[in-house]
Amino acid sequence: MIRAILVSLRPHQWTKNLLVFAALALSKHLFEREAFLRALLAFAIFCGLSGTIYVINDLTDLARDRLHPRKKHRPLASGALSPGAARGVAGGLGLACLGLSWLLGWDFALAALLYTLLNLAYSFRLKEIVIVDVLSISMGFLLRGVAGALAISVQFSDWLIVCTILLALFLALAKRRHELTSLSDAAPGHRPSLAEYSPYLLDQMISVVTASCLMAYAFYTMAPETVEKYRTDRLAWTIPFVLYGIFRYLYLVHQRDQGGSPTDLLLTDRPLLVDVALWALSIVLIVYTAGGAPMPRTR
Repeated sequence: MIRAILVSLRPHQWTKNLLVFAALALSKHLFEREAFLRALLAFAIFCGLSGTIYVINDLTDLARDRLHPRKKHRPLASGALSPGAARGVAGGLGLACLGLSWLLGWDFALAALLYTLLNLAYSFRLKEIVIVDVLSISMGFLLRGVAGALAISVQFSDWLIVCTILLALFLALAKRRHELTSLSDAAPGHRPSLAEYSPYLLDQMISVVTASCLMAYAFYTMAPETVEKYRTDRLAWTIPFVLYGIFRYLYLVHQRDQGGSPTDLLLTDRPLLVDVALWALSIVLIVYTAGGAPMPRTR
């Protein structure tokens, strides 16, 4: 049963919580012991909370997952984990993580609570409402990023808020497109909101979000406040990595019929993984070799 519980917590999906470290890296506090440990605790808390939400989501989607060609093998859908045990794990882990969140301050605890409530609302209702479903996913990513900033008491850039929302929308819309095309006529039975989407509509929305995301990131790297903050205009050199990453993802979605799990795609597609790694490395090198003081911490 322990293995079934661990699988239900979906640790391979916890890479999404690496967004918690964005503020740490961009505020130039990456190599400060206290700030790093606080960010690490924030990451662990969000891993626990996201694992809790995955279990709850599997409980609410139990009947639908049994119709899905891949999800029917999950512990709950296959019967390897009982609903009672799953409820106990979700309740205990969720409460423990929310309790630990107070160690990082009331504002971080509030962000963790909002993240939990948002995802509970998504599991029980929001995922069934067209457009609201993908917006809810993007807000979850945003709360991760903001919580990372609150954990180390620095301000999260408005530009990064916009970029985070747009990138999350891009991934969510691509996932909906994959679900719609792979499940075909069975799609509405798996997720009611899919009945309101069409491949054409999703392609149009993906096009808008893709262009907006690229423009927002380009504007962020070249914005006067960004250049002043980091004492360099070289962040614009990272734009090609973002271009390639998004185009590669679109290629995998449209030509390889992938995109159902962004995390799995990132971990299994070597060109995409290398691109993201090079982008992250270039960001750190540019920010930390440009000079200038770290961003001030509010406490």
